[in-house]
Amino acid sequence: MSRSTSSPSTTQNPAGATPELHQWIDQQRSLGVQDGALFTSMVAAGWDEGVACQALDPAPAASTPTAALPEPDLGGEPGSIDVGDRAVRVLMSMNAPRVVLFGEILSADECEALIEAAKPRLARSLTVETASGGEEINADRTSDGMFFQRGELPLVQQLEERIARLLNWPVENGEGLQVLRYGPGAEYKPHHDYFDPHEPGTASIVRRGGQRVGTLIIYLNEPAQGGATTFPEAGLQVVPQRGHAVFFSYAQPDPATRTLHGGAPVIRGQKWIATKWLRQGRFD
Repeated sequence: MSRSTSSPSTTQNPAGATPELHQWIDQQRSLGVQDGALFTSMVAAGWDEGVACQALDPAPAASTPTAALPEPDLGGEPGSIDVGDRAVRVLMSMNAPRVVLFGEILSADECEALIEAAKPRLARSLTVETASGGEEINADRTSDGMFFQRGELPLVQQLEERIARLLNWPVENGEGLQVLRYGPGAEYKPHHDYFDPHEPGTASIVRRGGQRVGTLIIYLNEPAQGGATTFPEAGLQVVPQRGHAVFFSYAQPDPATRTLHGGAPVIRGQKWIATKWLRQGRFD
């Protein structure tokens, strides 16, 4: 950490970071020191990793359970949910992990329109690199993808509003819609969607909207064979059906949520999906 002019005080506060530690962080940031280097320096000086993450993150601590979560209104066990411009069918739900399978969140024409709008901008998919807060090519994810800005197209805006009503979660708390294409052999090995609170780059990532708390995967087509969404810890496999979607939420960034999931390899054909990640707060 070449720009650092001091080391953080190791006088720990049982309740968390001390005012002196926050002052030291502010001083180092003013000198241009990045959060990843600050985290490393704090841990080396004897600070607990969780306290270090909390001190670097002005939003609620990444390891703190979320007070509220996106959640469809399933009171009375409805067969469908009215989202204003269509009725979305409820096909399956389970509590641990929290997973809900929806039918017909998009029409066949809407699925095709999203695919056509995404095609010109496809590139090798990246993943968030939590050690630094940046992005990287990950060998575990062999797909092509692109992001739409929120409200970029009328169809995108319509879908975002539909999702907000379905999951009772504000549009502004969602990341941009990502469209992905998996060809034969392509897959996404099992992973978690939340940002690991123990990684040094997480503090800078969650400064923009807080932690991820929910995921909605929408199937835009049906591969000829393979490509299921798997939840290994739950023994659950969701086979892609055009227009259907699988939703799951995670109350805290912890494996105890049992939301480990992956995209099984496509055996024949192609798989197209649209993914919406939901954050704790406003994502700008």
